[in-house]
Amino acid sequence: MAGRLVVAALLLFMTLPTVVVIVASFNATAILSFPPQGVSLRWYENALTYPQFRKAAVNSVIVTAASALLALPVGTAAALALVRHRPRAATALNAMLLSPLVIPGVAAGLGFLIVAAGLGLLQSRWILIVAHVVLVLPFVVRSVAVSVANLDPMLERAAASLGASPWRAFRRVTLPLLRPGLFAALLFAVIVSMNEFVVSLFISTRVNEILPVAMFTYVVNYTDPTMAALSTLFIAATFVVVFVADRLLDLSRIFQIGGRH
Repeated sequence: MAGRLVVAALLLFMTLPTVVVIVASFNATAILSFPPQGVSLRWYENALTYPQFRKAAVNSVIVTAASALLALPVGTAAALALVRHRPRAATALNAMLLSPLVIPGVAAGLGFLIVAAGLGLLQSRWILIVAHVVLVLPFVVRSVAVSVANLDPMLERAAASLGASPWRAFRRVTLPLLRPGLFAALLFAVIVSMNEFVVSLFISTRVNEILPVAMFTYVVNYTDPTMAALSTLFIAATFVVVFVADRLLDLSRIFQIGGRH
């Protein structure tokens, strides 16, 4: 009973701020406050029609799509190399690929800022794309590596014994069997990239800023519930995507965080 109470308290602690944001997004007044005074949807309309949000949303889609599509083949190749071939420096390579998970965002952002300024890329989306590829790569490697570890190598050997070339065996046997891990990797790459803020804040300008940075700029200047409305849309979209992916792909099995009962 004590353990259940602790878990319930932790869940309440994590979800209560989200509930407050969602409820506050329907506030009828022009001041972000809780509890709300009246109910209105005008802040959702403002969030969807604000010009800088729309421009930043386009930038976010471009950066997220490019970074996910670049990270997927790189992470897949790295996962195959680490799990199947186990190079001598496998431990060091694995630590390097997963290092973005432990490096503070401020330090990473400052490093990318120095590099971008030195190369004259601060006005370009490419520096954002490269930064997001680095940040989502650990999730891609982890997702695909689990699928590779669960893949029976005898299936590829059977294809080779029947005359399939290495590329044909990879394309017709290995790749389809890795599909759940690839879908999960793509899913988390999109979610992480779309919500990335700290590093993006350092290397974004008014021209190429993405949506989280535009939201930060807005909340610095305005105190209305528009931010709560836009955050609610983010929360809802992320929940729907993860819920559907879990039903289709069984994310708990892919990430080895417990089985279904």
